Amino acid sequence: MDTIVSELQAVHSIIGRKHELSASLIAAKAGKHILLEGAVGVGKTTIALAIASHLERSFIRIDGDERYTEQKLAGWFDPPLVLSKGYTKESFIPGPLALTMEEGTILFINELNRMPEGTQNVLLSAMDEKTIHIPKYGRVDARPGFMIIATQNPDEYIGTSQLSEALKDRFVCVNLFYQSEEEEKQIVRLRSLCRDEEVIDISVCFTRLTRSDDEVRRGASVRGAIDMADLFFTAHGGFDDAVEKWTDCAKCAILTKIELHDYSAERFDRLLHRLAEKALTLRDERSASGGTHAHAPKSEIDLSALEEREKKK
Repeated sequence: MDTIVSELQAVHSIIGRKHELSASLIAAKAGKHILLEGAVGVGKTTIALAIASHLERSFIRIDGDERYTEQKLAGWFDPPLVLSKGYTKESFIPGPLALTMEEGTILFINELNRMPEGTQNVLLSAMDEKTIHIPKYGRVDARPGFMIIATQNPDEYIGTSQLSEALKDRFVCVNLFYQSEEEEKQIVRLRSLCRDEEVIDISVCFTRLTRSDDEVRRGASVRGAIDMADLFFTAHGGFDDAVEKWTDCAKCAILTKIELHDYSAERFDRLLHRLAEKALTLRDERSASGGTHAHAPKSEIDLSALEEREKKK
């Protein structure tokens, strides 16, 4: 299993996540439906796609939202064809669920808990009894290999609904939490344009501070650190300890990635200024205690190889 996990990390440019990849692989090999749960930006979709590719089966991806109806999921009759041919197989347009069941492939549902409850409930018989009944069409049976891999954000996120107990009971759940500071630095090194270690350190520190601040309802993911590092390095060419420069970059990089309990432009600006000061102070304290930014910590996988792969994309 460790060898497969290492291969998936290398092929899909995944930093860390050994436990989550291993748990997902075991569940997939056991024929279980998988629910990956975690905050925005923790890599749920990346892991889902990695598992689907490893199984070497085709998959259909759908993205959940409040407008995704039961008919879109299971299938529907085309009105012009119904007028000419009636309710026949030729008049039926299979949806992603019916297609993956009939073909024995994978249905990947991104942000399942953004779908209406009625649409979610269509999955129940497909997952449990491996069959669904479509009015005027008939029964659709799942061939061996049919599997659902779904992701969901925590219930407190805006636009999400809580999955029913019946639906959750049919999934094997893998939780993804924010990664360690060192792993997040590795992710930024790999995925950003920045080549200045101190800029990367401050960007990651700043982003992590948003997750624990009392004024912030929802903090930023590592994407915030990637954007901050890119903007600061592009604008200034390297590290600078000017608080205002960091605050200006954060306004662009972080605005769409955090949510305050009580938002106002003035409160947001004060928050960014305070977090920039704190991040720079922590940097000074680490330097004074013997910390160094001269050498990047070694990754669990070959970062140089991943960087070359990213450049070719």
